[in-house]
Amino acid sequence: MDADLQNYLDTVTPAKRRRDAVTLVELMERVTGQPARLHGTMVGFGRYEYRYDSGREGEGPAACFAPRKASSTIYVPDGVGAHVEMLGRLGPHRTGVGCIYIKDLTEVDLAALEAIVAASYAAVTAGTFGSRARETS
Repeated sequence: MDADLQNYLDTVTPAKRRRDAVTLVELMERVTGQPARLHGTMVGFGRYEYRYDSGREGEGPAACFAPRKASSTIYVPDGVGAHVEMLGRLGPHRTGVGCIYIKDLTEVDLAALEAIVAASYAAVTAGTFGSRARETS
């Protein structure tokens, strides 16, 4: 693991969130085949390009998470609406349009989370992604 990333993870509190961050690094590296890279306070894997109908375009991490004090935030750039079935299997969580908030990874189905991350990563790295995250597919 990169020294900057390890130093960052060592500062994450509470200890449960630090433990979950290490698990998420392992899960996302396995799923994406990409090394973890620190992006401010987010840990990202791979890159994707997006272009909206408005002409706005850019790039970002194709899979990423942020270990926040209240919960771990897993970002799904294709939107949580694309993962309704797996979210039903996940266990205790909350969602935003493009985020899954988990307070304790030991209480969720990691296979379901892995399937969500894999599907989202595949969707956004298949080419230039042109959709915004949305609540329903």
